[in-house]
Amino acid sequence: MTQIQEAILHRELKPGDMLPSERELKETFETSRGTLREALRVLEQKGLIEIRLGAGGGAMVVDAPATPLSESLDLLIRLQKISLDHLAEFREGVEGTVAALSAERATPADLEELEALLTKAGEHVEAGPARWDAFVAADKGTHQALARIAGNPLYILIHQMVHDNIHRYYDRLLSIDGDRMKQNYRDLEDIVSAVRTGDADAARRAAQRHVRRFGGYMRESLPADRAADLNGNGNRTF
Repeated sequence: MTQIQEAILHRELKPGDMLPSERELKETFETSRGTLREALRVLEQKGLIEIRLGAGGGAMVVDAPATPLSESLDLLIRLQKISLDHLAEFREGVEGTVAALSAERATPADLEELEALLTKAGEHVEAGPARWDAFVAADKGTHQALARIAGNPLYILIHQMVHDNIHRYYDRLLSIDGDRMKQNYRDLEDIVSAVRTGDADAARRAAQRHVRRFGGYMRESLPADRAADLNGNGNRTF
C-alpha cells in the first residue's frame, strides 16, 4: 500500500477520489484479501482514506486531519512529557515568528479581520471576568488568524494543536480578574498595531511578551511544592 500512500501524499489521488475496488486492488498488488484489508485499515488510521460501507461504498481519499497530532500532544501533556515550561518556550518562539511574518505579509483584508477579532475581544473585556472563556476564544481566534496571514501551513497546524490543548493549563491554573483581562487585551492591541504598521520586530516582541505573561500567570498559580519539584531536565512538571 506504499504506492497508494505516496500517490495520496503527492496529490496524484486527491480528496474525494475513490480507490479502485477491492478486487482491482488485489489484482494490481497481487495480494490476499486479508493483507489488502489490513493495509486499507492502516491508511484509514493515518487519516488518509475513509472506508465507506454499503452500496456505493469503498475507500475514499480524504484531507489528512490534524486530529491525530492534536491527540498525541494531548497525551504528552497528560503524561507530563511536556511541561508548562516546555510549552511556554515553544510558544514564545513560534508566536513571535508568526507575528513577525504577519506584519510583513498582511493584506488590507487581513487587517480588517484582525480588527474585528480585536473588537470582539474588547467587548468581552468590558463585560468582565464572567466572559473570560469568550475572551480566550477571541484570543485564540486572533492567534490563528495571524498563523493564516503568515501563510505557512505548518504554523496553522501547530497553532491549532497547541491552542486546542493548552486549555488544560488554563482550566487548572488561571485565576482571572478584570485587570488581567485588560492587560492581555492590551497585548493583543500591541500585536495587531505592529502588524498594521508592518513592524515585524515590534510584532515579534509583542507576541513573545503576551506568551510570557500568560505563562507567568500560570506559574504563579502552581502550588509551592509543585513549583519546586523539577524534573530531570530542570523544567517544572504539571
